[in-house]
Amino acid sequence: MRYRNGARVVARQRWKRDLGDTLILDFGVAQRSVQPDRYHIHMTVTLASVREACALLQGRIVRTPCRLSRTLSAITGAQIYLKFENQQFTAAFKERGALIRLLKLDAAQRKRGVVAMSAGNHAQGVAHHATKMGIPATIVMPSNTPFNKVQQTQLLGAKVVLHGEQLAEAEAHAHELAARENLVFVHPYDDEDVIAGQGTIALEMLEDHPEIELLCVPIGGGGLLSGMAVAARGVKADIQLLGVQVKAFPGMVNAVRGERFEFGSQTIAEGIAVRNVGKITRELITKYVDDIVLVDEADIERAISLLISIEKTVVEGAGAAGLAAALAYPDRFRGCKAGLVLCGGNIDTRLLSIVLQRQLVREHRLVTLRFESADQPGTLARIAAIIGKSSGNIIDVTHHRLFLDVPAKVADLDFTIETRHAEHTDSLIAALRKAGLSPRLLSASGG
Repeated sequence: MRYRNGARVVARQRWKRDLGDTLILDFGVAQRSVQPDRYHIHMTVTLASVREACALLQGRIVRTPCRLSRTLSAITGAQIYLKFENQQFTAAFKERGALIRLLKLDAAQRKRGVVAMSAGNHAQGVAHHATKMGIPATIVMPSNTPFNKVQQTQLLGAKVVLHGEQLAEAEAHAHELAARENLVFVHPYDDEDVIAGQGTIALEMLEDHPEIELLCVPIGGGGLLSGMAVAARGVKADIQLLGVQVKAFPGMVNAVRGERFEFGSQTIAEGIAVRNVGKITRELITKYVDDIVLVDEADIERAISLLISIEKTVVEGAGAAGLAAALAYPDRFRGCKAGLVLCGGNIDTRLLSIVLQRQLVREHRLVTLRFESADQPGTLARIAAIIGKSSGNIIDVTHHRLFLDVPAKVADLDFTIETRHAEHTDSLIAALRKAGLSPRLLSASGG
């Protein structure tokens, strides 16, 4: 059972055997027919295999905390439980599945070495555990991968090869290297051992908080959600399972629903910027997951900012996707006990600073006011005095005398000001206007 637009509906799944296993899946929208490739459900990914993976991981990774966030619960109207996978050694959940895959290699495979493709977190997971196990590791990463992820992967002992603009291009090159150099390919998501390893997160969350009614999980290639779905359904059959993708990369929505949403080229959530979803993961998500929602960039940025300001925890774009969904679809969460996975914390510090400042702009706590005034002594000081008296913090001042769209005896003054909140900004602008000034708001988008 699940909620959509405040109404309780049932996600129905029916297999029509006479049509070659055509799946008719009702997501609470118009019913669509999806005909996947002819392959069988991979029943080796089961609750038992996830539990086996859980036992193998004991003492080898961090058993991350899962805690109730009272403040985020108040903001969303739901009981929000956060699983802090950004506290793993590599700051991401990916090392769970990577380690299980490496532990399953035989001695000859370990000696040959492994190759993987990754936008960053899988790379670090493979690199870290392969180095600890004495296994040579090569990682192929898209050329636009954030520098911090490339550097960290190298520091963890792997050889990094940058190739292609998209993950699909990196994957193709990784397969070429595997064939040419006789390496074992370690897939980031479409592998049964990897999926089982990721599913251990659901076991831990439901062990810590069995009252959780809904799991909201980011989707890239689908390894995390499919593994968690298998485990969660096995432990608690009536649990709601909700996937989240960014609007720029709706691969799983298109694959499962038969939609044709267009792909973008960039997203702050590069960890889930996947065009080609997995075959195994697609099957498992189709079988077990209730629905998938799409969030935009502003939702992700707001979630990153809230997690820093409220929980004092740093997450990357993909790690904020679950909270972004709760903010973007409040009717789906209100009154529900929801578990969110903070799946990664590897965000470039420069990008993080931009995100935090952009959120201040959205909240009208960082604004730029333009004044057209006579170019004479004392004008700047007068404006600054009023702003200071109103408790505004002046961040920057720019004096434009050479703009051709203003008279020669007039100058444009741009003040970038930090305030406590939107109401404070409004009162500051009112004080300036009361003093006979006419400020024009340049940058306070509610985006």
